[in-house]
Amino acid sequence: MRAAIAKAKRSVFILGWDFDNRTRLVPQGARDGYPEELGDFLNEVVRRNRELEMYVLSWDFAMVFAAQREWVPLYKLGWRAGPRPRLHFRLDDRHPPSGSHHQKVVVVDDAVAFVGGLDLTHGRWDTPEHRREEPFRVDVRGRTARPNHDVQAVVDGAPARALGELCRERWHRLGRKTIPLGDLPADPWPAGVAPDATDLDVAIARTDPGWLTAPPVEEIRNLYVDAIAAARRSLYLENQYFSSSVVGAALEVRLQETGAPEVVVVSRLTEEGWLEERTMGVLRARLHARLKTADARGRYRLYYPRIPGLEGAMLLNVHSKVLVMDDELLSVGSANFNNRSMGFDTECNIAIEARGEQRVRRAIAGLRERLLAEHLDTTPAAVAAEISRTGGSLIRAIEALKRPGRTLELLNPTASTDLDSLIPASALVDPERPADPEVLVREFVPPDLGRPVARRITRFAAELLALAALAAAWRWTPLGDAISLDPVSPLAVLAAYVAGGLLGIPITLLVIATCFLLPPVPGALTALAGALLSAAATYGAGRLLGRHAVRRLAGSRLNAITLRLARKGVLAVAALRLLPIAGFSTVNAVAGASRIPLRDLLLGTMLGLAPWILLALTFVNRVRAVLADPGPVTYALLAADAALIVVAVRWIWRRFGASQAAA
Repeated sequence: MRAAIAKAKRSVFILGWDFDNRTRLVPQGARDGYPEELGDFLNEVVRRNRELEMYVLSWDFAMVFAAQREWVPLYKLGWRAGPRPRLHFRLDDRHPPSGSHHQKVVVVDDAVAFVGGLDLTHGRWDTPEHRREEPFRVDVRGRTARPNHDVQAVVDGAPARALGELCRERWHRLGRKTIPLGDLPADPWPAGVAPDATDLDVAIARTDPGWLTAPPVEEIRNLYVDAIAAARRSLYLENQYFSSSVVGAALEVRLQETGAPEVVVVSRLTEEGWLEERTMGVLRARLHARLKTADARGRYRLYYPRIPGLEGAMLLNVHSKVLVMDDELLSVGSANFNNRSMGFDTECNIAIEARGEQRVRRAIAGLRERLLAEHLDTTPAAVAAEISRTGGSLIRAIEALKRPGRTLELLNPTASTDLDSLIPASALVDPERPADPEVLVREFVPPDLGRPVARRITRFAAELLALAALAAAWRWTPLGDAISLDPVSPLAVLAAYVAGGLLGIPITLLVIATCFLLPPVPGALTALAGALLSAAATYGAGRLLGRHAVRRLAGSRLNAITLRLARKGVLAVAALRLLPIAGFSTVNAVAGASRIPLRDLLLGTMLGLAPWILLALTFVNRVRAVLADPGPVTYALLAADAALIVVAVRWIWRRFGASQAAA
């Protein structure tokens, strides 16, 4: 890919789930006269050719992946240099809530294209040997990365041109300019790469949920189902995941037939991380159990590659997405055998079909034999000979070629009864269709919100008690002599609100302090004015920083807050103020970054904060009465007032809170 991009004349498109400027595409050293790191390499290629434009599109990722991602590729030095930059980088957020753009495509001059499972990010480079000690397989911090098994395809001609159209359509969704297709005689095919097949049709299969843009596209789903239904002798499936309901149902039907084809699945031994093991791992165990039950004739096997010395954190990560049907059909791309890849995330595969041509059949079988030879630590010729000797049986060939050491081992995933009962249906853990965010929240958030409510009420009561204790100390201890609060300038209070908003100080503390420092009516008016001024200031900060910087502040709730603000405007702001589901400053910054009208923010803030300011004013007046005339009656009224406030908070939350949190 690096060699092809170095030859680019007019355009380069890069689509990916992840992208990291710091990645070394050739970690042992490319020695081609360009910088080694990806970002510097792309910049230099553009700098040397004034006719060249590059377009890089990466998924606007969920916060759960933040620790693994590079935060600021958009603002890397040089990427925005000049009045008209020719290297364009965007994060693509045009996807359903919790969905992702998973296509991995690179197109050079609309003449050569790369499609498969690999992203241009760190920690993905490896060799087929997957050695435990591999000095070049490191992440951007120089730490040894996990061994990685993946498959990528490269095409030219009409398929590359069509993939260029796909990239342009993705770019156009972001509201960017229309980019004309190139028409060049140049050939950026990388030297030294011999094609497995030439002069044949190549199909492009996609998954696209069509979120807010167009009807959904389910070409990969149809391709997988049709290939499984058409198989006569064998299906070789190599994939990161194995939990798709539609793939599982299609395989189950075939395995129950008298003339069932052999089904060989190669996947990784364990899922990646605690969460995947307890979600996708459970779904894989369920599907495996179903297929074992359907397999009355012993035609199904689930394997994992075992490599001595690769254990624990160094287990081989099978990340490829390959389907081979007989010697007739081959599919390579980004789509996993899970539900998300069938209709929820964007995906891109390519496929070739033999149509009776022996040269194409040899190319299809050749890839399968190379992959099996790698896993079994033998040669493609030995695999081909054994398949021929066993009459075309993949299972018997694999079992005959297994030797001590590196090999394929049977995988029998199971899930404990308790864990299986806890994990919901695959439609929730691994959805196939975009769902309304409110439905997802209702499914995943427990109906009993007692603990969160208790925490909020406890925190609010603690703030009240802390202010009361501070007031008592100021009234009856030398603190009052040391700190004089008279006179207090309203302008100083307003400035404190702006500073407090930018520093993230809770608005309730500022409101209570204001009502305590100033007379009742001026205090309430100053608190409201200060809150509005603080909201405007943090709104402006969010607008200035932009959505991707605000992500650090809002975290995983950014998309949810944005969706709600955009959909319900003033009422959404009022609800978020009345029920502090998200922090005051967070909501303001998100509204600014998302270009929500400032008028809606300020009006909603007035409506939502007014009840809180009245409650604070009532409580402060009771505290003032205690300070002025301490006695049983004033203490009793203060306690009753505090209890009334707590009851009011609980009632408001029970009446409106659950529905607003879900929305």
